[in-house]
Amino acid sequence: MRTAQSYATLEQLGRPVVTTREASVAWGLDPSAATHALTRLAEVGLVRRLRHGVWQIGGGTLDPLLVLPALTQPYPSYVSLWSALFGHGMIEQIPRSVYAVSLGRARSVRTEAGEFRIHHVTPDLYGGAEGGASLRAGTATPEKALFDTVYLLSARSGTVSLPELELPDGFDATKEWWWVDRIPADRLRTMVSRELDRILVGAAERPAA
Repeated sequence: MRTAQSYATLEQLGRPVVTTREASVAWGLDPSAATHALTRLAEVGLVRRLRHGVWQIGGGTLDPLLVLPALTQPYPSYVSLWSALFGHGMIEQIPRSVYAVSLGRARSVRTEAGEFRIHHVTPDLYGGAEGGASLRAGTATPEKALFDTVYLLSARSGTVSLPELELPDGFDATKEWWWVDRIPADRLRTMVSRELDRILVGAAERPAA
């Protein structure tokens, strides 16, 4: 298959990021042959290898929200935790990694588009993201980003230490307790409730800048 034809076939998939498996199916090649074909396309600048088995179609800067679904498939995922808190203007510190929540296993993945730190939650606690589409991951709402952060930190260490937190206009604290009620373990539910209450009271008492 010629280079131009190979690339045209990938473009017809309509995906900014593809896996080697998706390319092999589109081309009708075995995975090994597809890898060689993708490598040839990368050598001439038509695709870019993001990590093993994951490729960007075309060039230019790639939105992490377009990379994340390829890293967690077949499981869904969305950006949350420190990345979403920063995106909503709730913290000032710029995260060094892209933090995400998924139904898949927890792991860290280094790619050419940056490092992704993916955290696992159960189906009962998955959701609360906006802006997602078939090819693009969503981002947790301010309320869910805070819940995810407190929940995962509490589950790991029992205590939560957050940088100075600013609640955005329209923040609905009642949504925190809706998610808290979905935590199945009594002890963890109590811990998360206590930490959220402390954090929200502290943020409410902080003088406006």
